[in-house]
Amino acid sequence: MTLRHLKIFVNVCDENNMTRAAEKLYMAQPAVSCAIHELEEYYGITLFDRISHKLYITEQGKTFLGYARHITALFDEMEKQVKNADALGGFRVGASNTVGTVYMPSIIAEFKRLYNDFIVSVCVNNSDTIEEMLLKNELDFAIIEGIVHSDNIICRPISFDRLAVVCRPDNPLLKEPFIDIERFASEPFLLRERSSGTREMFENAMAMLGYTVKPLWESTNTEALIMAVINNLGISVLPYVLVKQYIKLGQVSELTVEKLRLDRQLCIIYHKNKFLSPVMRDFLMTCEKSIDHLHE
Repeated sequence: MTLRHLKIFVNVCDENNMTRAAEKLYMAQPAVSCAIHELEEYYGITLFDRISHKLYITEQGKTFLGYARHITALFDEMEKQVKNADALGGFRVGASNTVGTVYMPSIIAEFKRLYNDFIVSVCVNNSDTIEEMLLKNELDFAIIEGIVHSDNIICRPISFDRLAVVCRPDNPLLKEPFIDIERFASEPFLLRERSSGTREMFENAMAMLGYTVKPLWESTNTEALIMAVINNLGISVLPYVLVKQYIKLGQVSELTVEKLRLDRQLCIIYHKNKFLSPVMRDFLMTCEKSIDHLHE
């Protein structure tokens, strides 16, 4: 099998259609179909189920795709490095929403003092999206506070933070030293979207105590949730680093909930097959130092 076969397969997966993949690759559709058939014949597996003229990638196909993406990406990276050895480099960094808001600006600023001409592009999104982009090689590495789901991703803890349960300062629950978990579970919740690392951690923590949560509000915007709390629409669970200024100003207050543990790790994540250049390793060290400094 050749690199050409792998590139064709990756494009078919990205387009989920052989005709569109053929157009993108400037190939005839039968040639693309033939390449996929040759791969399946060579490895003795079925990469796609063909149902009603649509493609559905199989579990074996998903495994094969993980390798194919990184083999083709490594080849492209080699080409770029060899052909442009004297050119300025760059890499792509992902950050979950909390990390992108609180930590990433100072990390990039510190790194620019060391490598002023090096281009670092940053994508800020929820943890699930960042993980998916890593698997597709759309990012080189990332910093998240969520849970990693793929065995193909290396997760390196670098620091800690926690979630805070916040309500309006005049909420009657604040009259008690801590809130009973059963009573807490019945409150109206204002939460991040389901693919958020913050939301996933909170739901997992509640599930371990035997409770499920159905939010009254869902939002990708932390500020919107804080404003909803201030306007007495419910209780929210958000990263402490994002709400501490509102707590200090007396706009919201933090609740203590019985048995609920919401400490978590900040992690650098990258694909297990990713080649980390010396400059990338320097950037990862900058991440650790900058986050530690902000926690002091």
